Amino acid sequence: MSVPGTRVKVCGLCSPTDARAAARAGADALGVILVPGSPRHVTIAEAAAIFEAAPASLKRVGVFVDSPLEDVASAAVLLGLSAVQLHGSESPGFCRRLHVPVIKSFRVGAAFDPRRIEQYRGVVAAILLDTLVEGVAGGSGRAFHWESVAGIPQVAPLVVAGGLAPSNVGATIRALRPCAVDVSSGVEETVRHKDPERLAAFITAVREADDTREACA
Repeated sequence: MSVPGTRVKVCGLCSPTDARAAARAGADALGVILVPGSPRHVTIAEAAAIFEAAPASLKRVGVFVDSPLEDVASAAVLLGLSAVQLHGSESPGFCRRLHVPVIKSFRVGAAFDPRRIEQYRGVVAAILLDTLVEGVAGGSGRAFHWESVAGIPQVAPLVVAGGLAPSNVGATIRALRPCAVDVSSGVEETVRHKDPERLAAFITAVREADDTREACA
């Protein structure tokens, strides 16, 4: 779907009600966490109900952390995923074997080496940057220092996550010029429950930050 400026993915959806709220607010993509043990984990059946509650025009993304290839591929088919988002140690070879676009996550911390991204050139549909938090696999809910990713290889469109909220997403867009932003806890009322007002405020802040930008390819 072509939209002006930065796309918005609302992730960690746990109910059809929240999927509808994200759609009404103007989200471009919906994400579900298919990682057992995650606070926002949903089953395949729950994910299907979440996606079915929103317009079919919205992108559907499933999040995985070091899941077996067969599980990722099966979920992609069962849920009609537009893309899979991989937050573990998945190799370029693993990504190549999936017959669905891959968003590969890299966690930014003191030991972050931008050169690691280069090996995914031509392999993935997008690169996602999140914050490294020790003991946390997947979304961190914390922001990283923008200057730490200056000069990263432009191997694929950039998605930014990590601690985004209505108060800081505009500054993030102006600093990094990503193709998309990914939000979860920053628009929650409580864990597993999105706040319609925060959703609306977040997407308004995105559109205000980049309403003159070209759409990402």
